[in-house]
Order: sequence, then structure tokens, then C-alpha cells
Amino acid sequence: MDKVIKGLTTHDSPLNPLKEFTAARVGIGRTGTSIPTKQSLAFKLAHAHARDAVYSVLDIDGLSNDIKQFNLPVLLLHSKAGNRAEYLQRPDLGRKLKKSSANQLKEYTGDYDVSIIIADGLSAAAINENVIGLLNHLIPLFTAANLKLAPVCFVEQGRVAVSDKVAHLLNAKLSVILIGERPGLSSADSIGAYLTYGPKPGLTDESRNCISNIRPQGLMFKPAADKIFYLIQEAFRMKLTGIGLKDNQGLIGH
Repeated sequence: MDKVIKGLTTHDSPLNPLKEFTAARVGIGRTGTSIPTKQSLAFKLAHAHARDAVYSVLDIDGLSNDIKQFNLPVLLLHSKAGNRAEYLQRPDLGRKLKKSSANQLKEYTGDYDVSIIIADGLSAAAINENVIGLLNHLIPLFTAANLKLAPVCFVEQGRVAVSDKVAHLLNAKLSVILIGERPGLSSADSIGAYLTYGPKPGLTDESRNCISNIRPQGLMFKPAADKIFYLIQEAFRMKLTGIGLKDNQGLIGH
């Protein structure tokens, strides 16, 4: 048994069984009035990973190459935020599309069912590591349902609402933006998926549905893809997303 000045060690903690279900800091123990050195260093390392995630950069070349397997055009776009510092200080600019990117999209306007947008958000690292794993499950579901897909759009320095402009210019009925979530101290690699039916500039968050914490240690790729696809089917059936669209999948009697 570990020896401590006072209280429980990490070895003794009755909270240890919870560690099987979460990466959160439970049962870290204490040494006197502080936490053990090992746990203190682990906290600092997690904080460094979170900061690195915020300043990470999309691997456009690698991701574009991986997406070729889906036989979809790939477009590279940019928000009005010129760099990372401006993106963090001016969230409004991350929601707007750069003029040259908007003009580029006009060349691809069509009649699409779904527009897939991929944005760095607050963790490009999450996108680099996990988005292809999610798309490997998601795009075949779209294909099997005969949904017409717009070109896949990467948006650098993008926030969720930039998807409204992108999908609107492409003339897509529904947008799915896959974006790096704000990194926590136990999850710097989470993807959030936001769905919007009838996307157009000016919409706010009550018009969207979100599936969060998509990553191998959270909501895994296949169940995440199944959930996204279920909500999209419901969105097309009800012709809406947001607060009016409830997740009733798997409920008894539904």
C-alpha cells in the first residue's frame, strides 16, 4: 500500500472503479493538503495537450487524399478570420465565409441533399485524427439511402455557423458540419457534428442538433454515424432540425 502523510492514496480510493468508465480526474488521492506529484504532472500535461489542440492545424493534404476513396469533390475554403489569433479573439469572423471562398462555392451550386463541411474549430487535431474514421461509416449510409452529396468542404478557421453559408451557396437541403470541439483536460480530440435543415445565413443554435464527443474514447465512430444518420432521416421527414427534432431512437414504444 502506498504511504501518504494523510488521507487516501490513488491506490486506496473508493472512486477507482469509476476510472473504468471515464477519463475524468477521479480518485486522484492527496498528499497532505495537496495532490500527489504524479497527478499534478499529469494535469499539467493534459493542459498542454489542450493548448496544443487549440493551436493545431488541419492536415489538408492528408485528409484530402484520404477522402478520395469516397469519389467526392473536395473544396478548400476559409473563414473571414485571417489567422488563429484573430479567430480566437473574433468568433464572429469564424462564422463568416471569405469572399473568395464564397465565389468558389458558386461554381458548384447544384441540387444536393446533404452538404458535409469539415472545420478545424477549436481542435484541428481532433479532425486530423478522427474525421476519416467517422466518414468511413457515415458516407456509406448516405450512399445507401441515395442521398445526393455536395462536394466535401474544408473550412479553415471555421466555426459552426459558417456551415449555413456554405450549404446555402451549394443549395443543399441539410448541412452536416464536423468540427473540432473545445478541448477538455481529458479530451483534446473530440469531434462535434452539427446538423441544420434548410441552412441559410442568420440561423442560430436552436435551429441545429448536435452529437458531441465523437472519438475512440467517447462516442465511437459507428454509433456516432448511426445517430447522425437517424437524425438526418428524421430531419428530412419532419423538415426541420433543432429544438423541434428530438432523439427518440431506441425509446420503448416509439
